[in-house]
Amino acid sequence: MDPRALQERFAAVTTAHIADGCLRADVPVRCGPTGLQAVEPGMRLAGRVAPARHAGSVDVFLEAFERAEPGDVLVVDNGGRLDESCVGDLVTLEAQAAGLAGMVIWGLHRDTVELRRIGLPVFSLGRIPTGPLDAAPNRRGSQTPQSTRPAEVGEWTVDDGDVVLGDDDGVLFVPADRLDEVLGHAERIRDTEGAQAERIRGGRTLRDQVGLRDYLERRAQDPDYTFRRHLREVGGEIEV
Repeated sequence: MDPRALQERFAAVTTAHIADGCLRADVPVRCGPTGLQAVEPGMRLAGRVAPARHAGSVDVFLEAFERAEPGDVLVVDNGGRLDESCVGDLVTLEAQAAGLAGMVIWGLHRDTVELRRIGLPVFSLGRIPTGPLDAAPNRRGSQTPQSTRPAEVGEWTVDDGDVVLGDDDGVLFVPADRLDEVLGHAERIRDTEGAQAERIRGGRTLRDQVGLRDYLERRAQDPDYTFRRHLREVGGEIEV
């Protein structure tokens, strides 16, 4: 999907809608760990994954920027380390200059004040003053670090066949070839839930909207009748 079109469509939904859209499309929901949050509340990012495995020095990121396309998101794998940062203001400025849409760091950042001034969306596990503590070539089990290798983020392995989306709820990854389908489901869920919210504000409870009493009566006769199945039948979109 064209980066501008992706930005426009994601601007009208949330990662919660996307996660529910994945369920509807039978696409695995690959959420980043809960600690992966934006440097500044309100930051949002969406773009193709540009993976980079940190190996103790900045050259891996510079190689990744050389290969990346405008609108990509640098996804940095630093093994979830909490004893060092691997990205600071210079890398962030360089990412911005390369036209990237943001960065996701499976690790820590530093230079927080400068990152906020730069304004490029950055998501990480948190902040710490120290930079890389060692630069041994084999510290991640590789003799030759390569920016083109897939990146690991928590339990997930991602590469340039994936798209990453992030907002105040965190980040998630969607296969690029399923993105349009997932977005379509997310948009329909957004519209249905928006209408449900307006009806609640207007005095019609959610219990009434989803026919809760009918569901409870049917479940009493059929214990296998699930609420999710009931919602499908009545046109509800609630997932939690």
